[in-house]
Amino acid sequence: MVGDKGIGMARSDLSEAMLRRLLLLLAALVATPALAQSAPGAAEYRAWMGKGPNRVRVRAFEAFLRRFGVAGVLPTQQILRTASAWRTCGTPFEVPPPGTWGRIVPSLRFIRDQVRPRVGPVEAVSGYRNPRLNHCAAGAPQSAHLGFWGVDLVPTTRITRRQLFSRLCALHASATGRSAGFGLGFYTGTRFHVDTKSWRLWGSNNRSGTSPCR
Repeated sequence: MVGDKGIGMARSDLSEAMLRRLLLLLAALVATPALAQSAPGAAEYRAWMGKGPNRVRVRAFEAFLRRFGVAGVLPTQQILRTASAWRTCGTPFEVPPPGTWGRIVPSLRFIRDQVRPRVGPVEAVSGYRNPRLNHCAAGAPQSAHLGFWGVDLVPTTRITRRQLFSRLCALHASATGRSAGFGLGFYTGTRFHVDTKSWRLWGSNNRSGTSPCR
């Protein structure tokens, strides 16, 4: 028969085992890539491509990217995603105005040459946003998305927020980041923003002072 002392030790061992399991679970959740579950996928893209002149516009956009050597850096379907709040704010995809296409070229090169080597493969979850959609999605009034300067990304391999901050903040502070005009923003999970509009930082509330790089 087990005494009170034995019962207490058993409970203590059980509590410690449960705590260890909980800590392991939390660590796995932090390290798991923040895949944008709310982002529109292949089915939505096919439906959108079948509407009006969308297919023709996409082909023209892809030809432009090929001309400047950045086709395939990110799938077109991802680049054309509008915002995570697309279900309530409007279309899931949109081809930006042609006059803005040149702005995304240096950003795609920067993602290919500087970002991916440091954080691994990434998925784009938000690109161009027209003013109405940007306002609905609570985007910053001067958001770089309005001019198609950059995209929001999430890593597709396991990386923690701490690792993401360390690697990207170091890149931003480097001469490479400065010369490229690297704009870097961090949001929830491992979602982050990259553009080459100007050298600046911001955090989850769109304020520079809340950037983890500070």
